[in-house]
Amino acid sequence: MNTLALSDTRAVLGRHLRRMRRVPGLLVITLTMPVTMLLFFGYVFGSAVALEGGANYRAYLVPGLFAVTAVNGVMTAMLASAQDLQRGVMDRFRTLPMSRFALPAGQTAADVVLAALGLVPLVLCGLAVGWRIEGGAAGAAGAFTLLLLFRLVTAWVGHYLGLVIGNEESAGQLAGATFMLPLLSNAYVPTEGMPGWLRTVAEWNPISALTTACRELFGNGRPAADASWPVAHPVLAATGWAMLLLAVFVPLTVKRYGRDTA
Repeated sequence: MNTLALSDTRAVLGRHLRRMRRVPGLLVITLTMPVTMLLFFGYVFGSAVALEGGANYRAYLVPGLFAVTAVNGVMTAMLASAQDLQRGVMDRFRTLPMSRFALPAGQTAADVVLAALGLVPLVLCGLAVGWRIEGGAAGAAGAFTLLLLFRLVTAWVGHYLGLVIGNEESAGQLAGATFMLPLLSNAYVPTEGMPGWLRTVAEWNPISALTTACRELFGNGRPAADASWPVAHPVLAATGWAMLLLAVFVPLTVKRYGRDTA
């Protein structure tokens, strides 16, 4: 990346961080929504979920919610991108002598910053309900790095989808549908009790690899012996999914943005 692209990316990042400050509701939702989900799933549904060995369901749930927070980048980025396109913000950027890479890169970087802030209250609430980091500092650092990497990846995916949709209302409707993706994974419940075909689908869901990688790196358990390959090798699989999605969606997003602003 050349010096101009880096400078432009920092400028766009600053714009989005200032925008967050002017829209405090967005920050409040980011900070409180994961905690709300933990309390809702942990205490409302938790009594109906029995884990092997009588393990604490809320401790099992916390790494899954970390993963859900990471993949929510699809939703937030898709809405922001469609909104900017529909409201003419990207047309104004078109008049500036700036890198075509800078706008989506700055937007995704800002989204990662927002996600990092959102992890803080979730970590604190998780510790309060019984979750613990048992895999050491290095494992925890690896888990948080992987989570932020996935947030970056899913933000690129979301920006591409937002540019393709180009309509704020339609993007909002599709964003709501992304809520279903974590349900078809091991983020909320173990996959061992699912029918064979459904278990295979759930375990090949990238969210399952990310969730299992977090549990392993935090020292919160190991996958079942008969798990599918992505869940049996979660760190490698999650990293592979991230690299694959970046390789696909970064050039697609930059190309689509350039076409929409040409």
